[in-house]
Amino acid sequence: MSKRTKRVVISFIIITVCLSAHLGYKSFADCRKSNKKALVLDVFDSQANYQGLQSGWYAKLIKDKFNIELNIIAPNVAGGGNKLFQTRCANGNLGDIIITNLDQSRLKDLVSSDLILDFTPYMDNCPNLKKYEKAILKASSLAEIKGMWAVPSEISSLNSSKPCNAIEPTVAPSIRWDIYTAIGSPNIKNSKEFLRVLKRMQDYANAQNNGEKIYSISLFHDWDNDSMQNTDAIRGMYGFTQIGFAFPRADGSCIQSIIDNDGIYKEALRFFYEANKLGLVDPDSYNQTFDMVAQKYKEGRILYSFWPWLGAGHYNTVEHIEEGKGFATVIIDDMKCLEYGCMPDGKVGTGIMMGRNCEDPQRVAEFIDWLYSFEGIMASETENGSTAGPKGICWDIVDDKPVITSLGEKLIVNGEDIPLPKSLGEGTWRDGCCALNYKSVGVLNKDEDTGISYNYLTWDDYKKKTATKLSQSWQAYYNTSLLPIEYLSNNNMLMVFPGDNIAMPDYSPELVAIKEKCRQIIIDYSWKMVFAKDDEKFESYFKDMVKMVKSIGFDKVFEEDYARSRSIIDKH
Repeated sequence: MSKRTKRVVISFIIITVCLSAHLGYKSFADCRKSNKKALVLDVFDSQANYQGLQSGWYAKLIKDKFNIELNIIAPNVAGGGNKLFQTRCANGNLGDIIITNLDQSRLKDLVSSDLILDFTPYMDNCPNLKKYEKAILKASSLAEIKGMWAVPSEISSLNSSKPCNAIEPTVAPSIRWDIYTAIGSPNIKNSKEFLRVLKRMQDYANAQNNGEKIYSISLFHDWDNDSMQNTDAIRGMYGFTQIGFAFPRADGSCIQSIIDNDGIYKEALRFFYEANKLGLVDPDSYNQTFDMVAQKYKEGRILYSFWPWLGAGHYNTVEHIEEGKGFATVIIDDMKCLEYGCMPDGKVGTGIMMGRNCEDPQRVAEFIDWLYSFEGIMASETENGSTAGPKGICWDIVDDKPVITSLGEKLIVNGEDIPLPKSLGEGTWRDGCCALNYKSVGVLNKDEDTGISYNYLTWDDYKKKTATKLSQSWQAYYNTSLLPIEYLSNNNMLMVFPGDNIAMPDYSPELVAIKEKCRQIIIDYSWKMVFAKDDEKFESYFKDMVKMVKSIGFDKVFEEDYARSRSIIDKH
């Protein structure tokens, strides 16, 4: 055995011993061992960013508890999107578990095609789902056939006008605060001045950097849907959300079209175009995926985060924030940041169902029920829901309050990817996180029995552990003791779009076909506009885009999307 190999083995043994000593047991002690036969469940998951067998600590947890494995089928990874969905439907077996949208006639089609099961016969053994029976029935009504067909996601205990986030709003500009302060923390009046500030930050950062070039902005394409998705950051900064090709403002003051010449979508594209002219946009943008961009955030190579969670989640490690480095919300004087309201009836844009052909429906139902339990929520949403992972490993209860363990601090606060022992499923922490990318309840919900918030960012212990130079610098600059979402709300810089689910009429087959053609044209020309060589070409691309989509029936689709937007606004 070489010296290097010996060192690796010794290091792993030390880590294993330390973890075992820290945890006080050698496995998921709270899990009941299932004596049922092993099952591999195919999970068709429109939300997942990973494909294949779930591995690591989460796989071990559900294996011990239910004797199941999850084989995730992810259109985001496999490609094909709706085509993959249609192909599997045509074959009569979409999956044992299905995670996808329930609206736009999808649930109705799945039920009428006999591809999913009714939860009703299995509910007696699903105490957690019973708590949300009202939301389940309302979502299931989209099938237009009596039954409990689907469980919606993000079911909230709060009303629809309450912001759904606790710390930062859904959309707000977040920048490398340490670099912003290094250039003098200039006041920013509007988006044009924001670009000039980003230019100064980028010049400063690269002057201090000996490694790969740092850019203010890095785009990616794999979330594009009805539009170039990254524009969400700019339209959201001014209170606009998106419903198809319509852009309603959260305060109900207007509903714009994606092709309005003086609309927010064109302005968002112009923002990126002007940024590119200034050399602020990563030239790799056109060929990048989200994962590639996330890695650049982690490496400190991007200065502006479109959403607060993106930059902070990948760069704001304990080490960085103790040094005063990290991402924080920056105030732009004219912004009205978009925030979504809580959803008491859940989100029909994503729901979970049981496939018709699953071998053991009761066990599948019990697993889905567990996803809505305190234990299941905390363990299953570590990657997307600000939950702290399994109790006893990442956190525990001390004097009736949740406290993050020293290991939890390393894993969920500092983002360290520590290798785990066999007793916890092996692999690294991050590789073992649940890959479903599914939020069962609202992140501000609290467990009914303990009163503990699912969102560890709201815990007093977390706030105490993360009160650092970075947060102190931010609060001192804005002369406040408030959290960013509270500060924005108090200063009339927040717009809440109500979190009600309203059943929308189905698109006709004609509109579906038109919309798909328009969508492809809009995305293609949007990217061309961002990287246009001059103002004349930028305008030319926009005019060509408008002409092309109008010639194939865009107005018919927009009329429908406008009506959908109007129905939500009018309700409030």
